[in-house]
Amino acid sequence: MPPLHVVTGALGYTGRAVAERLLDRGVRVRTLTNSPNRPNPFGDRLDIKPLAFDDPDALARSLDGAEILYNTYWVRFNHRLFTFDQAVANTRALFAAARRARVRRIVHVSILHADKADDLAYYNGKHALEDALGDTGLPHAIVRPAVLFGRGDILVNNISWILRHLPVFGVFGDGLYRLRPIHVDDMAELMIDCAARDDDITIDAVGPEAFTYRQLVNTIARIIGIRRPVISVPPAAGYIVSRLLNPIVKDVVITREEIEGLMRSLLDSDAPATGTTRLTDWARNNHAILGRRYASEVARRTNRDTAYENL
Repeated sequence: MPPLHVVTGALGYTGRAVAERLLDRGVRVRTLTNSPNRPNPFGDRLDIKPLAFDDPDALARSLDGAEILYNTYWVRFNHRLFTFDQAVANTRALFAAARRARVRRIVHVSILHADKADDLAYYNGKHALEDALGDTGLPHAIVRPAVLFGRGDILVNNISWILRHLPVFGVFGDGLYRLRPIHVDDMAELMIDCAARDDDITIDAVGPEAFTYRQLVNTIARIIGIRRPVISVPPAAGYIVSRLLNPIVKDVVITREEIEGLMRSLLDSDAPATGTTRLTDWARNNHAILGRRYASEVARRTNRDTAYENL
């Protein structure tokens, strides 16, 4: 019988890319999800179980027989319906269940420089979970992406949406801080490669292209054929503008912490590229649809019956 691999969020974004590749390799795949009614592109090839964080016994049973656990579960910001503290507690429960179920190895998604910004709640939570994973004693890989792009992404799509809808695009400060985006499919391949290893590793997940934030915006604008002034704005002013957009898009466009992390170049790394897909190539291939629909993080967390790419 093929091995069983468990993926959190296989009906979502990164988890879907992982599940797709595993199924193509003939692996049995089970997903743990909070959205069992979301459209399932895999049919009966995918076994679906709940992310029963409040039931440790059920959570452990859902991992019985699993060789690998790929954990993509997290939240992007604090919200009245979900918080970093809850996400940390839930992930600790998942790690404990994996230990009880004797999962052979965990591949866990963190963030670049998770241990370098404990003053930012997002990074503090990711750092705490890296430590918690080490404390389980289970063999593991920690994969640290910066920015993901690809089918159903948020950042590149929503930069495109703003370029299409606003008369100017404001970058925070000088816009010269850097980032290394990686395609979600390359991220999935890296996670699967890490699952096949035996050593405990932490690896940066970065693509072959590096941009300053200003360069990224200008590159996307050129590719989608939109001419907009790209201007420097004080971070506080840019944040205020984003807050004005929030009720229009019914989402949180960007948080203060995301601005701070971006401007510290926490989304940059000098590590060798672990992905091969160039953002510029992907954007050219998808220029006609980029930014046509705003991608809402809140909608993805609250509308559990619709595919990510339609939210």
